[in-house]
Amino acid sequence: MPKAIVVHQTGGTDALNWEEVDVGTPGEGEIRVRNTAVGVNFIDVYQRTGLYKLPLPFVAGNEGAGEVVAVGAGVSEFAVGDRVAYAGPTGAYAEERLLPASKAVPIPDDVSDEVAAAALLKGTTAFYLLHWTHALKAGETVLIHAAAGGTGQILTQWAKAIGATVIGTAGGPEKVAIVEGNGADLAIDYKAEDFVEKVKAFTDGRGVDVVYDGVGQATFLPSLDCLRPRGLMVSFGNASGAVSIDKLTVLAEKGSLFLTRPTSASYFTDAATLREGAKALFEVIASGKVKIAIDRTLPLAEAAEAHRALEARETTGSTVLKA
Repeated sequence: MPKAIVVHQTGGTDALNWEEVDVGTPGEGEIRVRNTAVGVNFIDVYQRTGLYKLPLPFVAGNEGAGEVVAVGAGVSEFAVGDRVAYAGPTGAYAEERLLPASKAVPIPDDVSDEVAAAALLKGTTAFYLLHWTHALKAGETVLIHAAAGGTGQILTQWAKAIGATVIGTAGGPEKVAIVEGNGADLAIDYKAEDFVEKVKAFTDGRGVDVVYDGVGQATFLPSLDCLRPRGLMVSFGNASGAVSIDKLTVLAEKGSLFLTRPTSASYFTDAATLREGAKALFEVIASGKVKIAIDRTLPLAEAAEAHRALEARETTGSTVLKA
């Protein structure tokens, strides 16, 4: 029988159990996928800890790539042998899995399974943040937190490709060098520098048009001070803890700011929207304008180590588990 990482009780990394699972045959509208590469994301951590609650038990993981090995009734867009990638629903940390065909996207010949697994969830997130949450335009200025991380690197490169001015934060000289290497106009070491002061100085006191913040609690309130009047705060992650606001009027006090907390589920509501985002992502990767950095590769059975490193902020770029 194939094996998977199963969570029976939420908690620490010891909640990730490597065990045999019964996958079954695909039902109506489903495909069975043999994973070759699996992406690791912060949403996996949030689900493992219980911050994002799921019915127990569940197979962890939200992103993967592999080969279709069986198709269910009513599936016409995929055939056995096709290479596919997916970002959700949970169940990716598995050697084989069932998946709604509507959640899968075809992988182009010029994109490897590893890149697809490393990039799809983060890259489609970057797509909707830059194109739908706020239709970023050339000449606008953005602040991207955790710009050396997987999503941050894609956001930085894609925003530069659009023609924006990009300020990126990261922790430590090595990560700052990565941000600079991805084309950021200003890279800030938040461990050694006051990023609010640096942003204000760089923008001549104006502030940025948009903040993209996947860090959360540690950066949220200071980031409001980085925005221009009527600027947009996009809080899309909680790496340092969940965000809360004591009073909504803080947005008025800091310049009639806009605030959104987007999720992929709200943007990719059907197969068409998901495949639109994936197509745009794979095209920008193929063009060379966005390069996908895979920081480390581990066996699927060592998912706990991948989570530990991610939570410790030791990673830059993406982590891929090999099934």
